[in-house]
Amino acid sequence: MSIEFGLTNEATNTTYAPLAALWVHYQQNQTLKALERVTIPIKTKDFSPATKLQQILLSILAGCEYLSEVNIKLKPEQALAQACHWERFTDQSNLSRTLDALTLMNIKQLRGAVRSIWHPHSQAIGHDWRGYLWLDFDLSGLPCGKEAQESQKGFFSGKKTRPVANWHGSARSNIVKRSGLTCLPVTNTRLVVSNQPC
Repeated sequence: MSIEFGLTNEATNTTYAPLAALWVHYQQNQTLKALERVTIPIKTKDFSPATKLQQILLSILAGCEYLSEVNIKLKPEQALAQACHWERFTDQSNLSRTLDALTLMNIKQLRGAVRSIWHPHSQAIGHDWRGYLWLDFDLSGLPCGKEAQESQKGFFSGKKTRPVANWHGSARSNIVKRSGLTCLPVTNTRLVVSNQPC
């Protein structure tokens, strides 16, 4: 079966065309072949255990946070299923039963299979760990709406701080704050003794 990507006059073929292209790439390079080594003790009617594991991975890549979303997001996607060389997607209940059937030995096999999948593509594996690994991240907050998922009320002191302002030597003078009490310089040389802090 040849797969073509392009524009169509139909309303939609699949909403996951980039995912279909990625999956075809995985199949051509046999990237997910390692999942076949996981021997799950479960009945095989329409889909093998390896195919169900692949569909679970595909659901994660499609943005499903829960397996219950598979019936809504992926089940109607016939074109995506055909691009993956399946007649259709299985129900979320079958995927759940597959995960429930995993034994400790199967989980160990699955860990080894996943490691053999990502290991050749990992850039951290080839890093020279004798030197530093530089990570760049921004801890400044971003505003969000009240209805945003897992949003929390927070306080922003104004504009975002420039990254260099976090370094003491390059901080602007208007953001440098003195700690402790403010003292005035002495103008005459006479010693004034007081129990009040200056």
